[in-house]
Amino acid sequence: MAVRAFACEVCGQLLFFENSVCLRCSTPQGFVPEQLALTPLREDGELVRCAQAELAACNWLVEREGGEPFCASCRLTRTRPNDNDIAGLAAYVEAERAKRRLLFELLDLGLEIDRPDLRFDLLSSAFDTVMTGHDDGLITLDLAESDDAQREARRTQLDEPYRTVLGHFRHEIGHYYWPALVQAAGAEELERWRELFGDERTSYDDALKRHYESGPPADWRERYVSAYATMHPWEDWAESFSHYLHIHDTLQTAADFGLVVLGPQAASDAALSVAATDELLDGPFNTIIAAWLPLTYALNAVNRSMGKEDLYPFTLAPTVIDKLAYVHERVGAAAPARTTAPAP
Repeated sequence: MAVRAFACEVCGQLLFFENSVCLRCSTPQGFVPEQLALTPLREDGELVRCAQAELAACNWLVEREGGEPFCASCRLTRTRPNDNDIAGLAAYVEAERAKRRLLFELLDLGLEIDRPDLRFDLLSSAFDTVMTGHDDGLITLDLAESDDAQREARRTQLDEPYRTVLGHFRHEIGHYYWPALVQAAGAEELERWRELFGDERTSYDDALKRHYESGPPADWRERYVSAYATMHPWEDWAESFSHYLHIHDTLQTAADFGLVVLGPQAASDAALSVAATDELLDGPFNTIIAAWLPLTYALNAVNRSMGKEDLYPFTLAPTVIDKLAYVHERVGAAAPARTTAPAP
């Protein structure tokens, strides 16, 4: 199944997930979430563009007759900037683009998104104080995170190796899915989780205060995927869940484009040779990580050749890999039947 690289059904031109038109033959295109596919938009067809096509630059489609005017992504947004907030609306477009990619991946993983308690508030902090976070199904994003300069300033201030709008959404959705993937699985599963991540019953407020007063422990890289993950078990889970989505999405894209890492010619280590495939993403996590690490080495080397910092600025200790494997297990247990789409 190819879901990260699409092709125009009319002329065969490469299409990307965000495309609303084929740049070769000018055929209008739209994304059908039920099929996880881009398809030509026909005037007499059963599908039409989402009502947010202009305001949110949305390329998702809905049923022409008797359906919702808003697509599966846009109808999850509860609050957006008002029509007079020009800067806020520009940031809103970028945030919605990232949200659609998040939801696409969740659908591909077989995780349900059409849930009555899942909502998004995309708010501008230019006028009010906005805290990015999750609260009982409501995910709030400060749209200032869509501004590259402001986001980079915050990343530098907080000494973070990575900070993106998509990363925020992946982190917060991890909080949202914790009750369904872990808590609802029963007491025995919750104890397994606590053995890896810690006791979530410890005071979150105290942990937050301690984290911002003292920072992470000196050896945090031996047990956590990020410094922020050290704050509280819930944040460790959310950071691990987010990182799992990073790995899944990037490996899937590499597979769709047929990327093969053969390792540098100067090295004889067979572990540096790998081809990403769609099949490995449904297999055991040790095969996923075996494909992931060589790919990150290659991507980091390419970035350095362009004079940029590492694309993947993380080191995965054995304990961190165990946590990622646990996320993989719980996602697979909750959604054993993956949605499939025909290859273009």
